[in-house]
Amino acid sequence: MTPYRIGLALLLGLLGLFALPASPASAHAALVRTSPVQGTVLQQAPYEIVVTFSEHVTPVRDKINVVGPDGKRVDQSTATVSGADLHIPVRTNVPRGTYLVSYRVISADAHPLGAGFTYSVGAPSATAPLPGSATSGRTDRTVAISLASAKYLSYAGLILVAGPVLVLTALWPHRLPRRDPARLGYLGLGLVGLSTLLELYLQAPYENGGTLFSASGSDLSAILNSTFGRAHVVRLVVVAIGALLLPLFLNRRGGRPVKAVLAVAGVLGIATWGLAGHPAASNAPVLTEIADAAHLTSMAIWLGGLVMLVLFVLRRATSEELGAILPVWSNWAALAVTVLILAGTAQGLIEVVTYRALVSTTYGQLLLVKIALLGGVLTAAYFSRRLVQRPKEPHRLRRSVLVEIIGAVLILGFASALVQTTPARTAAATVPAQTPDRGVFSTTLNTKLYQLQLDIEPTKVGNNEVHLYAYTPVGAPLAVKEWKVSAALPAGGIEPIDVPTLPLTESHATGTITLPSAGNWQFNFTLRISDFDEATVSTAVQVT
Repeated sequence: MTPYRIGLALLLGLLGLFALPASPASAHAALVRTSPVQGTVLQQAPYEIVVTFSEHVTPVRDKINVVGPDGKRVDQSTATVSGADLHIPVRTNVPRGTYLVSYRVISADAHPLGAGFTYSVGAPSATAPLPGSATSGRTDRTVAISLASAKYLSYAGLILVAGPVLVLTALWPHRLPRRDPARLGYLGLGLVGLSTLLELYLQAPYENGGTLFSASGSDLSAILNSTFGRAHVVRLVVVAIGALLLPLFLNRRGGRPVKAVLAVAGVLGIATWGLAGHPAASNAPVLTEIADAAHLTSMAIWLGGLVMLVLFVLRRATSEELGAILPVWSNWAALAVTVLILAGTAQGLIEVVTYRALVSTTYGQLLLVKIALLGGVLTAAYFSRRLVQRPKEPHRLRRSVLVEIIGAVLILGFASALVQTTPARTAAATVPAQTPDRGVFSTTLNTKLYQLQLDIEPTKVGNNEVHLYAYTPVGAPLAVKEWKVSAALPAGGIEPIDVPTLPLTESHATGTITLPSAGNWQFNFTLRISDFDEATVSTAVQVT
């Protein structure tokens, strides 16, 4: 079988792989709230711990637990996800004291999020564990650095592939041998393949919080069955197609069929960076994916072309050849930079959203440094464009282009850090840890039909948020057909005020009420769980 037929078969298989279902995506989520609230003291043990995130998440196996004051685990069965809520079932026949909840989840852009918090039943323990003692949120530093380095290699490899493909296709003098530029392209392809394998392996300890060599077969299997894993498998198939057909293409053999297969494979390969990164979890995934692909492609064309100019074209082409090549390259570079800036701006607006997020988050600050470096590189590019008009002075142009490349190397470093950093839109939305100082009221109310876990905060005059969690009498989540909530202040002459509720899941609803004055407010809750079954429970809440 010829390399072209093998490459075509791989491409068809690749298109089929894109059609296969993936496991549920994970989102670069932020913690929104917990129930019970951090530090609260409950009179009754809860049936379930609920951790709410800004987006859907996937729990990490063996990394979610609840430990009691005696050091024994009280969580039972497996944690589940419903919408943006992580549900952790816990035993109710537990001793008084403080409990530590520890969790680790994965987001849709394949980043882990882990932390811990405490609550107490009856009264706090004398020596309560601190939330910071939970290990589920830790990521091994060596693993994080290695993964960022692998991503850097993937960008570098893409640039080294794009440069030879671009220049040898349209700008290379016919009299010059093509062997050395072709070797550079093969090196780039090898770097993409190597970095892809490294990322696939390193993602396992990165997600699970393990050390560099702690990944097990089941961990790697879980990675391969995720969106991140499938995207990287697609990239490996693209690398295999490139290994078969790139030699034919760079040496002007194979004709249009080879070019067509490589073009389709290249588009699919570029898409894998976005599918395995922040665009997968953005509020506008299609737009962000397109912007990411345009940003990545224009970067590879621009920087790859610069590398080819410095290493080969400016050294080997004659003045006459440079006079024909450089104006064309200058126009291409200007177009690539324009697309780079427009696509980067679109990405920035989606990932940052607000000025506050730009200046107050790590992502925004890294982005500002990247923009400043890009400004320096564009200044050097401006002088390079002027020197294009002087093809008889290639040494000056070579120095200017070298400055562009050095700046680009630094930009790639910050780009590698950005893809490992929580997007500003998410980081800015992260709420501070909830504490009892915020005036949170938590309790569990019982009827023969259901048990209702209730959280109200901040129990102060003004806007208050109500969260309701319904369970069966034995503690299983209960589907509720209708929620009714009202609040009254009899001592102040305030009749019952209806509280509009919004069901978040079948067993979880939320609502907001404005309490106009302080006092002992009476809250009534009516839950209808079938066409005929409903019950009402009440509780008093002190508002200050």
